[in-house]
Amino acid sequence: MTRPLVSILIPAYNAETTVAETLKSAVAQTWPKKEIIVIDDGSKDRTLVVASRFESREVRVVTQLNQGAAAARNLACSLCQGDYIQWLDADDLLAPDKIAQQINALGGVESKRTLLSGAWGSFVGRPDRAKFRPSSLWADARPVDWLLRKLEEDLFMQTGTWLVSRELTEAAGPWDTRLLSDDDGEYFCRVLLASDRIQFVPEARAFYRTSGAAGLSYVGQSDKKIDALFLSIQLHIQYIRSLEESERVRAACLLFLQRWFICFYPERLDLVEQAEELAAQLGGHLESPRLSWKYAWIQKLFGWQSAKRTQLFYNECKSSIRSSWDAALLRLKI
Repeated sequence: MTRPLVSILIPAYNAETTVAETLKSAVAQTWPKKEIIVIDDGSKDRTLVVASRFESREVRVVTQLNQGAAAARNLACSLCQGDYIQWLDADDLLAPDKIAQQINALGGVESKRTLLSGAWGSFVGRPDRAKFRPSSLWADARPVDWLLRKLEEDLFMQTGTWLVSRELTEAAGPWDTRLLSDDDGEYFCRVLLASDRIQFVPEARAFYRTSGAAGLSYVGQSDKKIDALFLSIQLHIQYIRSLEESERVRAACLLFLQRWFICFYPERLDLVEQAEELAAQLGGHLESPRLSWKYAWIQKLFGWQSAKRTQLFYNECKSSIRSSWDAALLRLKI
């Protein structure tokens, strides 16, 4: 196999504090044939200024009016020339040999329908403290078995872990701009559908910066994000059933739907009704969600909505405190 060109594609929005570190990790990739494309999605801060400092023969920076991460990714993909695509968010990092490890794992035989994955660790402000927690997705697998594990166990693989051939990228189609949340989960489902197999490369490491309630993936009480989440859930179920229509798949889909039911219940009666109809199609039914003991007493005294709002507020505060503490430690270099 000749050395393929790898395109590292980075959508960026209001990422002035992290995009430089992300770009450094992209430039530092030991794989020699690479191009790096940054799409500034109409940032209101200095993201474009910071990213432009890295422009070179292999780094290109483009700006567009704000249209969302999916649209930025689609533009980056339309501009790239790579044989393989490395997606990378503007606050995440790659180990220097991440791409090289995955290309080398092919063993000199280019398999354009093999989807390459790798290990990932989560961190808040300090990548040296990233925690790598293996799951059942960290394995070679057939697409249907991989998706089954994802739905049954409520797991995910971080965006930066994947290395996707041009053939798989074109087969999957563009990112869905309707999805304001979980656009990556839905997109990689389509990549999986087009693949022959997933090959896990444990030495290929990515670093995922968690941002909690401040992140784009946080749903909260946004109706638009809740609608997008429900659409993503429907598509996940549709995709896995297109691979295998069986009792085990229907059971996994029902469990998946039950787990996320709390995001719509009880405020969005329209989605509650649709979810119950979908559960019936899967041969089951949905139970009323249960809150943890910390919020159950609020539910009994003040109702479901008050308990749910309290839970969301608590999680947002916890996330903010954790981020501030880690940032303080980083400044002190502790």
